[in-house]
Amino acid sequence: IKRLDETVVNRIAAGEVIQRPANAVKEMIENCLDAGSTCITVSLKSGGLKLLQISDNGHGIRKEDMEIVCERFTTSKLKEFDDLKSIATFGFRGEALASISHVAHLTITTRTKDSKCAYKASYLDSKLKGAVRPTAGNIGTQITVEDLFYNVPTRRKAFKSASEEHQKIADVMTRYALHNSGKSFTLRKMDQDVSAGVSVRTQLGSTHVTNIGTLFGSNVGKEVIQVDHFDPQLHLKVGINGYVTNANCSIKRFLFLLFINNRLVECTVLKKALDSLYQTYLPKGGHPFVYLSLEMPANNLDVNVHPTKHEVHFLHEGTVVESVEKQVEAALLSCDSSRTFYMQKLLPTANTETTQKPTTTSKDKVHAQLKICNAHNNSNDLTPDDPVSHDPKSHDPKSHDSMSQDPKSHDSMSHDPKSHDSMSHDRKSHDPKSHDPMSHDPKSHDSKSHDPKSHDSKSLTAAGLPRRRQIQLTSVLQLSEEVKEKSHKELCKVLHDHTFVGCVEPELALIQHETKLHLVNTGNLSEELFYQTLLKDFGNFAIYRLSVCCFYVSLTLLSGEILSEPDGSKENLANYIVNFLGGKAEMLNDYFCIDITKVGHISGIPMLLKGYSPPLEGLPLFVMRLATEVDWEEEKACFNSVCREIARFFAIPQLCLNVGCTNCWNICFKIEVYKATILFLNVGYTNFKFSLLVPTSMVDNGTFLQLANLPDLYKVFERC
Repeated sequence: IKRLDETVVNRIAAGEVIQRPANAVKEMIENCLDAGSTCITVSLKSGGLKLLQISDNGHGIRKEDMEIVCERFTTSKLKEFDDLKSIATFGFRGEALASISHVAHLTITTRTKDSKCAYKASYLDSKLKGAVRPTAGNIGTQITVEDLFYNVPTRRKAFKSASEEHQKIADVMTRYALHNSGKSFTLRKMDQDVSAGVSVRTQLGSTHVTNIGTLFGSNVGKEVIQVDHFDPQLHLKVGINGYVTNANCSIKRFLFLLFINNRLVECTVLKKALDSLYQTYLPKGGHPFVYLSLEMPANNLDVNVHPTKHEVHFLHEGTVVESVEKQVEAALLSCDSSRTFYMQKLLPTANTETTQKPTTTSKDKVHAQLKICNAHNNSNDLTPDDPVSHDPKSHDPKSHDSMSQDPKSHDSMSHDPKSHDSMSHDRKSHDPKSHDPMSHDPKSHDSKSHDPKSHDSKSLTAAGLPRRRQIQLTSVLQLSEEVKEKSHKELCKVLHDHTFVGCVEPELALIQHETKLHLVNTGNLSEELFYQTLLKDFGNFAIYRLSVCCFYVSLTLLSGEILSEPDGSKENLANYIVNFLGGKAEMLNDYFCIDITKVGHISGIPMLLKGYSPPLEGLPLFVMRLATEVDWEEEKACFNSVCREIARFFAIPQLCLNVGCTNCWNICFKIEVYKATILFLNVGYTNFKFSLLVPTSMVDNGTFLQLANLPDLYKVFERC
């Protein structure tokens, strides 16, 4: 047996105390609170792995203590072991700063109230590195940790991503900020990307309820009730204080914050007891928010049971847990005078729909068409740009208004009334009365008027327009929910608050957000906008009729244009595509307003954005991909891939053309792309602001690139 070297011992101990950046932040926040700080600011780079800096306005560290402040087992909070029985501070072992100095480069800048200047020192392996130097600084302490785990490569590689570590630090900051309401906590992200900014911020003098709403959302903050109780039993003397959500609030996961004698700890027994209690009040799968602070005699509590201090042991655990459970239940019962329930109208079953479905003849359809035409002609207020649905709960009309076209080619919404047996097994409810076909041709304005009673009036609004269909296909709802879950909060903020600067290339543009200038890929953003529009307005599009004399094109010719000989006979492949898509024509027309005739012509495409039509030179590739790239077997995958292909067709295409290319088709295509870009810029960036949820995949795929930041430019030109 050999004695381990002291450096090895210290590094092993450091790995137990500082397991990840969040542990280091927790230890230093507790030091700030022990120092009487009221303002604590944490700044991060790369999730704390590259830079972790914490500043406070506490009483600081004396110059005389700077030499040994980072040595193990040096502390001002504990003198004897028996002091643990009455310890009231967070720290007591003197290991936090020592452990950090063994796995990172540590610098401390501090100033006390009676000092004329601040002092700065660097540390390595618990030892002072160089001399203590005077410097400028505010009263308080600033600790800078750089290159955390630089000498433990296996630990550093184990971290999945910087964003995950940042989130864990934000979670720790959030918990301490709530418990220490009235004090200011700020978490800043200093990375040079679009996600830089403030993640957590609470104000001086704020209350617990205010901070709950700020940190956990207004839906939680407005539903909390206070728990305040003191158990006077001689052997307990436990004070219970905190806030829990009532039975009206239900969230996806259990948010449980527990402080015992102001220490952030975990208690599995208490968490399970409260979770079981709430199951009586909440719907299946719902969870509560619980923040509790327990105060008990220090001699009943053992704080020295875990290296990271996230566990404690206390006497009479079963009795204390039972007492807390009773008080929370009493608080829930005291506010149980009102409950909020979300209800849904019971819809008829499939068999009932079949028996009660009115028969619609072609003659009835003509009556409906003429009725709409007359409504358009007789109304002084109604224009082709008016929204189809006037339901206040519907989406922004700008996202699905019909485009302004030549009167000879302009049509209103067109839907196929026939239901589909395929892809309907996952449907929650689908009332055929809510989406009867409403199509008209401007030429029919001169036709003879028919009796309006021949058509079901429930399918029309008061103005004679078709009602908005309520699509409740589970697969579509799931796809819409996935879009929300995968959205990037910081990028959404950049896009929603941006100022458009100008267009660099047809697919590249400059935008400004606050003091930062970004280069964005309009093509990628436009594709995502059209994809989300297709999901949001699924089955409720107006139709853009292709002109008979100009663009009434055969699918056979479209497919044949992009087929090559190695793919096989162009004629055979084109005929296969015509037959294949012909079998899907009913569904494509009903849900996506892609009108395919029986003879293999494509005569209509959906209107996704008012004032914009896609370059039709991309139509051949779109038809080919629609037949070959879509998963037609499974419903959710089918809708997802069809929406993706339509969005790709409508998006601003990437220009991959040589400057000296003289090919006639390429030149024409380039001209059409520029025309489409101009049209899109007029309306697209406005829709980006109000309706686009930016997916997290755009963080790394080059869609956003920060070019400049005003504060950094001042530094470059030495203006500050």
